[in-house]
Amino acid sequence: MTKVDFYITENKKPTARFDLACRLTEKIQKLGHRIYIHTDDKTQSQAIDDLLWTFKQNSFLPHCIVTTDSDYKDNAILIGHDLNNEKEDDVLINLSQEIPSFFSRFNRVVELIDQDKKQREMGRERFKFYKERGYPLASHPIKS
Repeated sequence: MTKVDFYITENKKPTARFDLACRLTEKIQKLGHRIYIHTDDKTQSQAIDDLLWTFKQNSFLPHCIVTTDSDYKDNAILIGHDLNNEKEDDVLINLSQEIPSFFSRFNRVVELIDQDKKQREMGRERFKFYKERGYPLASHPIKS
């Protein structure tokens, strides 16, 4: 069964969730996992793509945005917003406001919550959704 981890950052920056996504992506990738980062739209996909190149000096995280004509089999980190990525099933980092319909295909789902009031409310709804369906849940408070 899919394990769901909620990471709640105390950081109040508007980019806090994206910064945390980059840090967790780096850590998870170093552990040898393949990652699919799910976003709301093309703009958000491009933002996380740009940030993965620049979030940390001397860091290289091979990644790409998935499109219908992408050849992405060599990338351990994929980013997408409008495709049901059927090729990945290891770790899903969800930056979307909603739970993707295909989340249960993954071994692990990472949900990121920041201090934005709307984000926290939506995070509580996602937590409730997973809990009501019996998914194993864990919460991890992250200090700035």
